[in-house]
Amino acid sequence: MSLFEYRELIKNLVVSDLKVKYANSILGFAWSLLNPLLMLIVLYFVFSNVFKSQNNFAVYILIGLLAWRFFSIGTSSALNSIVGKPSLVTKIFIPRQILTLSSVLSSLISSTLEFLVLIPLLVVFGDGLKWTIILFPIVQLLFFLIIYGLSLILASMYVYFRDLNQIWEVLLQLGMFMSPIVYPLSVIPEQYRSIYLLNPITCVINMYRDIFMNGTIPHLNDISIVVVSIVVLLTAGTLTFNKLSRRFAEEV
Repeated sequence: MSLFEYRELIKNLVVSDLKVKYANSILGFAWSLLNPLLMLIVLYFVFSNVFKSQNNFAVYILIGLLAWRFFSIGTSSALNSIVGKPSLVTKIFIPRQILTLSSVLSSLISSTLEFLVLIPLLVVFGDGLKWTIILFPIVQLLFFLIIYGLSLILASMYVYFRDLNQIWEVLLQLGMFMSPIVYPLSVIPEQYRSIYLLNPITCVINMYRDIFMNGTIPHLNDISIVVVSIVVLLTAGTLTFNKLSRRFAEEV
């Protein structure tokens, strides 16, 4: 059976994930907006004097932060998507990738709502809204596919290697500073820039900034790297997940 035939179950799991995420929180979803805004304030005052040449630096940082939060929260929550729902793995026969898919989908919804905070900031601190903002759903979907492909690998491996969550936290911290979130690409030495730009996360962040700040269609090079990354990650993720899922019920 295709995943589409389980769409009602996927919907219920996504809603459940969102409810659990904001359960017992006084401000609820508002924390998802306050968190990047507070981090923006800190990073802006720390780095604004260092990178004075970057226009609309507050908006520049916030776009990078929101994109990184989608990747970080999406993969981290998906990491636990199989282990965290043992009853659905051992007692009910469903395609197990549904659990990972629903986790990433809930992160997609949260991320999309978080990006709404950009709209007033673009008007107040930026150069207004660009027509290219209509491309946001496409960029968001492409990033979702990257995160989902990687999440399939992480979720399936975590069933067998429980230290993976600690390793992934370290890699995320490293990855944040290896992506152009708080600094412009101009700080990367010219001889290393072509290698640096092979990072699909960098390409996605560039695409967000193109459509929100620059009012331009994303560069073909960025699109190509992102599409190739999607194909590689979805293929590797599906193969890895299918191979390791045979013993999920025994391991969880």
